Amino acid sequence: MGALDNAFMQHYKSFLISLIVLIAALALGLSAAEAILRLKNSAMTNYDVEMWRYAKELKVKSPDPALDFDHRRSVSAVLQNVGIRLNEWGLRGGPVALPKSDERRILFLGSSITLGWGVREEDTVEFQLQKMLEENGEKAEVLNGGVGNYNTKRYVSRFFNELTGLQPTDIVVNYFLRDAEDLPAGNENVLLRHSELAVTLWIAFHRLWDRHGEQSLLDHYRAVYQPDAPGFQVMQQQLKRLADYAATHHIRLYLAMVPDVHNLVDYKFGFIHDIMKRVAAEQGYTYIDLLPALNGRQPEDLWAMLGDPHPNALGHRLMAEAIFPIITSQPHK
Repeated sequence: MGALDNAFMQHYKSFLISLIVLIAALALGLSAAEAILRLKNSAMTNYDVEMWRYAKELKVKSPDPALDFDHRRSVSAVLQNVGIRLNEWGLRGGPVALPKSDERRILFLGSSITLGWGVREEDTVEFQLQKMLEENGEKAEVLNGGVGNYNTKRYVSRFFNELTGLQPTDIVVNYFLRDAEDLPAGNENVLLRHSELAVTLWIAFHRLWDRHGEQSLLDHYRAVYQPDAPGFQVMQQQLKRLADYAATHHIRLYLAMVPDVHNLVDYKFGFIHDIMKRVAAEQGYTYIDLLPALNGRQPEDLWAMLGDPHPNALGHRLMAEAIFPIITSQPHK
């Protein structure tokens, strides 16, 4: 019996040592893979990783489920080789002074395109528009309220929760196709929040699983903009909520329809522009279609970076030039 016990113990010790060696090797391999990925991505040219870093460094979980997450205050980061600073309001840009009675204050609401993802602050549509207004002899301040991965429900809710104190004279809803989607809550997985390797594998899995062609994307958006689609109904309710507030506070409202820049040569989403033109008219927004300003451009002309279909500095300038004459047709009193 003693010999059997001794053999068992030897076998157990051998198994335990092998297990420890295996775990140590896995840990070392994963650590090396994480280090290599971080070194590779230090050039900030991986769009998905940079978006992950944006969520990690400049966003915080919001106690309001309507927002899900929010911008941090008074912080900055370099993302995709572009500096993004957030002020005391969580807006992109410098500190905001008290409003002046003789100055026009134009607040942009929207998502990552409005934020100016991949674009220097001085090249964003907001900065360019302010420069144009000042050159036109008008005292104006244009504020950037864009937050990445926001839809209409989120940016209108954020306005009422946090931004009414800005006292804007004008609000531009910088509307994008996704703004009527019912977006899922953000992922609070600790591993995904802190590991580039984990997030890279997660993204690769989802891209393989959720592979869509242009036709399936078109079908997706046709479903999103059905009259009875929940996200479409919520979007209209939120725009109506903002319109009612603007009417009470004498704020001019605009809805600038931003096109998808994947394919501007054979554009497939004109039906959404038609729908939003009707919605804007019904709710008292001045409608600005930005498609004509960008139409026919090749992706390499307008993309912020290869693999990143956010408008670049040229795209922002063209959008600002399209918005400028509409804004100036309703001058500040």
